[in-house]
Amino acid sequence: MSSFGSFIRLAIGAWALLLLIMAAPAPSLAQQINPTASSVNERQLLQEMDRIQGRVSIPDQRSGVLMQPAGREWREFRNVALRWIGGVAILGMLAVLVIFYLTRGMVRLEGGRSGRTIVRFTSYERFVHWMTATCFIILAISGLNITFGRPLLLPLIGHEAFSEWSQWAKYAHNFLSFPFTIGVVLIFLLWIAGNVPNRLDVDWVKRGGGIVGHDHPPASRFNAGQKAIYWIVVLGGGLVAATGYELMFPFYLSGIEGMQLAQMVHATVSVLFVAVMLAHIYIGTIGMEGAFEAMGNGTVDVNWAKEHHSLWLEEQNARAEAKERPRPAVTAAE
Repeated sequence: MSSFGSFIRLAIGAWALLLLIMAAPAPSLAQQINPTASSVNERQLLQEMDRIQGRVSIPDQRSGVLMQPAGREWREFRNVALRWIGGVAILGMLAVLVIFYLTRGMVRLEGGRSGRTIVRFTSYERFVHWMTATCFIILAISGLNITFGRPLLLPLIGHEAFSEWSQWAKYAHNFLSFPFTIGVVLIFLLWIAGNVPNRLDVDWVKRGGGIVGHDHPPASRFNAGQKAIYWIVVLGGGLVAATGYELMFPFYLSGIEGMQLAQMVHATVSVLFVAVMLAHIYIGTIGMEGAFEAMGNGTVDVNWAKEHHSLWLEEQNARAEAKERPRPAVTAAE
């Protein structure tokens, strides 16, 4: 009887212990399963995965890549970093130019106009310049639309007008890239001889180039500032052209990661290119008296050439004198 009672007590104790175990909370299970945190876990999962890729039925298997780490970095650059770089560079340059104009004003001719002119650029040189410049302006506007159009222009003109404008801007950006590239190549070939840096450029920079103050250091056909613009156009234009063509004809040279890198380089160089060209446009128009005439009609006032390109003027005068000097008469031998 006593053994039966012991068995009953043991059974009741085991049952009670089982109930306690079942009633106890399971913290590890609760931490692993949280129906309200599904979106958080999904985002963490996507961040931790290297690549999400499926299978496609078309020949280009690269289209099956749905997500990869470089894509997230590229999106962050395009939506955040690029807008900061472009905004600071372009608005900063505009602010500097406005302040400079208000404090310095237009760089006037110290001796006034002489009334005599000299040929500065030929018709062919001016054609190449204006073709490249026109393409650049349209490319700059249509390209900036990709980065700044949605946050700035879309709220002003609405979705339908913005869509129509963006489509035509894309066509212009793609097709005008070809004459722009040709122009950059022609500029390189036309003026490479006069844009090799030398010691005169160091002295020109030290003396402010006639822009700061009223000192006008001697310069040949192109001074240090113009040489800097030349190399920015050649190197910067070449880089944006090369990366742009890689984006226009995708997957011929690289995969998705390479194209994302090309777009980052293309966009960064482009916005910096635009900022520098704003300074070039300023100097060539309202920044310096008589400068626009060089590319406007191809001639400049002699006093302008004497102040800003004195060595070049001396070379031109020497050539003119050599042409006008009478040749010695040739007599027949007896």
